[in-house]
Amino acid sequence: MKNLVFDIGGTSIKYGVCQDNSLTDTKEVPTHAEKGGTYILETVISLIQAHSDYDAIGISTAGQVHAKDGYIIYANQNIPGYTGTQYKKTLEELFHVPVAVENDVNAAALGEAVYGAGRDYSQFLMLTYGTGVGGAVINDKKVFHGSSYCASEFGAIITHSNARLSGGDYFDGCYEKYASTTGLLQMLKPYRPELDTGRKIFDALDDDTVIRIIDKWVDEIMLGLATLTHIYNPSCIILGGGIMAQPLILQKIEEKKSRFIMPSFAHVHIIAAALGNSAGIYGANYLAAQAGIS
Repeated sequence: MKNLVFDIGGTSIKYGVCQDNSLTDTKEVPTHAEKGGTYILETVISLIQAHSDYDAIGISTAGQVHAKDGYIIYANQNIPGYTGTQYKKTLEELFHVPVAVENDVNAAALGEAVYGAGRDYSQFLMLTYGTGVGGAVINDKKVFHGSSYCASEFGAIITHSNARLSGGDYFDGCYEKYASTTGLLQMLKPYRPELDTGRKIFDALDDDTVIRIIDKWVDEIMLGLATLTHIYNPSCIILGGGIMAQPLILQKIEEKKSRFIMPSFAHVHIIAAALGNSAGIYGANYLAAQAGIS
C-alpha cells in the first residue's frame, strides 16, 4: 500500500511517501502559519498534486482535530483561521482516495505504538514537551479521544493552584507553563539568559546552577507524571519532544519516581520516544493505511 503522509506544524510541513510501511522521499516546506488555515490547506493540495498513484492520504496536524470527520475543531492564533479547516472533505472530493486526519500528538503516539517505543505495550500514555505539553492515551493501537475529540490535554493539569486561582488565562498555574521546554527556559532566564534553546542548555552542563535548575524543572515534570500515573495506571509512559532525547532528563525522572509515585505503581515504565520528529508522519501513515482498508 502506498500512502501520502503529512505532518503539519507551526514552523514546517513535513511530507513524504510511505510504501509498505517504508518512509521514502521525505521533504519539508515552511508552513507560513501566519498566512492562515486556507493557505496551509492550499499548500497541502499543491503538494498532493505533485504525486500520482497512491492509495490514501494521512495527515498529522497541530490543533484539536475531529478525527472522524477530519476537520480542525479548534486552533489558537498561532495559525490564524485554522479552526474549521476541512481536510478530509476537501481532499477526498479533490483526489478520490481515503483521507485520515489526526492531532499531531495523537498521531505521534500512534507512530510510537506501531513502529516505535510503544510496540511492546498494549496501552500507554504519551506526553510531548516543547513550547507546551501535549498528551495522548493509546489503548490497543487506538487513540482515546473523549466525548468531543479533545481528550488528553495534559498540559492543562493544574499543578500550581494559587497561580490558577489568581490568573485569568486557562493555562495559568497549569502543567505546561512549568514543565515544558518553555518553562525551563523561563526558569533559567534570570541566571543565564543566553541559554535560549534546549541545545544551548545541554551544552552548559558544566554550570552547577544550570544543573540545579534542571533538577527543579524535572520536579515540575514529575508533578504531572505522578498525577497521570495514579489516574490511569498505565503500563508505560512515553516522553517525546527534542529535550527528552537528553539522557540526563530520563535519568533524573527515574531517580525521582519513588518520591512522587506510590510503590504500587512502581512497575510503570517511563521511557523516551524512539521515532523523534518522524513519529507524527508514521502515525499518519498508520491511519491512512487503516482508512484505505476500511
